[in-house]
Amino acid sequence: MPVRNALPYLDVAVESILGQSFRHFEFVIRDDDSTDGSRERLRWWAARDARIRLFEGERSLGPAGSSNWVVEQAAAPVVARMDADDISHPQRMERQLAILAGDPEAVLVGSVWEGIDRQGRVVREPDVSRLGEFGFAAPFAHGSIMFRRWAFDRVGGYRAECDFWEDLDLYVRMADVGRVLVTAEALYQHRFSETSTRLTSRRAEVERSVDAMFECRAASERGEDYTALLRAPRDSAANGSKHNPNTFLSLGFITLWSGLRPPTLGQLLTRGRLSADGPTARALIWAAWATLSPRTLRYMMRRRLRKKSEEARRRFGGRTLWEWRARGEPAEPEQPVEATFAR
Repeated sequence: MPVRNALPYLDVAVESILGQSFRHFEFVIRDDDSTDGSRERLRWWAARDARIRLFEGERSLGPAGSSNWVVEQAAAPVVARMDADDISHPQRMERQLAILAGDPEAVLVGSVWEGIDRQGRVVREPDVSRLGEFGFAAPFAHGSIMFRRWAFDRVGGYRAECDFWEDLDLYVRMADVGRVLVTAEALYQHRFSETSTRLTSRRAEVERSVDAMFECRAASERGEDYTALLRAPRDSAANGSKHNPNTFLSLGFITLWSGLRPPTLGQLLTRGRLSADGPTARALIWAAWATLSPRTLRYMMRRRLRKKSEEARRRFGGRTLWEWRARGEPAEPEQPVEATFAR
């Protein structure tokens, strides 16, 4: 578990791992140069449970760097990810280990997730409507994944070029070496809060990276390898710092579900790459609605999600395990990626 300024949610995250029904594990934690008291709190926890191996970084390695670092310290052949402001179900590790044990070809398993706000209230129910569909936006939370170490090493781990969407990039490459599975059991709660790395990091850097994610997503869904795009220089001044409108929607989802009013409309109007087309119109409508009445927008999004999930459950007939791949039936172009979990 990489940690960077995770108070006031750190305690419940740590407790959810220490309270797992599967108890034989080492809990590798790196404090990535926190300045909010997280390091001192982690020392308190480490003194109380011998399973915790706490490392204190003197400089921040960033999302991909800190994530690679904790995996490198892990001694076990199976590694479970955890984010420092989320909550794992008490039986999460036990159930995921059983899934991996039952499928030797599986290299990673994730879980659908409940969304919680800053107070820990469930504000977004699990979305099972996309299970069984191929597409770049994985239907499981980053913090919910468990994977085989050899597969992680084979694909080269997280890539720094994909900071702020390093999770999705990892899944794409892991699916090339084995089966990536997702369980319809909600074994994880993902918190929408002000501690999200996408909100606390430098805004211009985050926007450039998320904009690149959408470009790479489009290439992936055309069946292309997007590695060359990651190596291409990105000079924001070349296009006036204008970005795909969905870049701002993707960031706005975090603020909206946390219970606040997202600043998406102003960002779109000043830095969005706007065109006279459907995707731009939908983005502007969403942003305006979020500005005028975030409460009713959350309500309508919850209703729509509940309807889609209920229809999906009727189709599934009790099935709980699915395979995910980024490439398959093409998704509709220019859909905002709500469920991206780089922290």
